Amino acid sequence: MDRIDRQLLAALVNDGRATYQELGRLVRLSSNTVADRVRRLRKHGVIRGYRAELDLAVLGRGMQILTDIRLRETVDRAGFERGLVHVPQVIAAMRMTGDYDYLLHVVVANALELEHIIDRLKAELGVREARSRLLLHEVPLGQDRILEV
Repeated sequence: MDRIDRQLLAALVNDGRATYQELGRLVRLSSNTVADRVRRLRKHGVIRGYRAELDLAVLGRGMQILTDIRLRETVDRAGFERGLVHVPQVIAAMRMTGDYDYLLHVVVANALELEHIIDRLKAELGVREARSRLLLHEVPLGQDRILEV
């Protein structure tokens, strides 16, 4: 991966809908050459896909919560992870080292909905302990920073 690939990746991280023509102007290459480079980056798994970024507050999910989860000793981790698929308010889950087993990113409309989610996790998915923190705001650093553009 060279400097031009890194520039293309940075541009796509910031605007996944940029056209090959727009990207070509940015890196001073033809749109066909840019298309070939982007296809190669996809083929090698550097680019995994393109997604829309949602405004959760507009969708009625203005409270974002980070919840540390400790499972009961007898709970199957794979089963817990499969069960999370059925809790749409959990938009991300990471298995962690340390005192807790998982970190969940939960989006809810209000505290009552969060309470219901935690109760459900305990009753249905084997959660022993949940420690939640309200996310006040996210600092927009962006993945393009690692590309050293």
